[in-house]
Amino acid sequence: MKNIQVIDGAENCVYDIFACSEDEYGLIFPPGHDIAFIDEVYARSPEASLNAAFANIWRRRIRKCDALGIHGTLFYQLEYKKQFYPSRRDEEARNPGGSRLRT
Repeated sequence: MKNIQVIDGAENCVYDIFACSEDEYGLIFPPGHDIAFIDEVYARSPEASLNAAFANIWRRRIRKCDALGIHGTLFYQLEYKKQFYPSRRDEEARNPGGSRLRT
């Protein structure tokens, strides 16, 4: 199982962490990616498969104090954040001008 953190644009978002199987993770994150945006996820995979996967994932919330790492981040309603993750890899996050966010 892998853990993903979900971040959405809702004012009351609580940034929950969910467990997902390797297959479910693969539907959300292409190989080499650990950042995903929900519109891109649904553009890549069949809606029925994703709906079934998310129905399972939403049942597996993990309390943050019990999480053993976060393997991916899934963004909802935060299109403007795409500019910071052009490679869709967290460690390669960039400023809009192209400089690295982390040194």
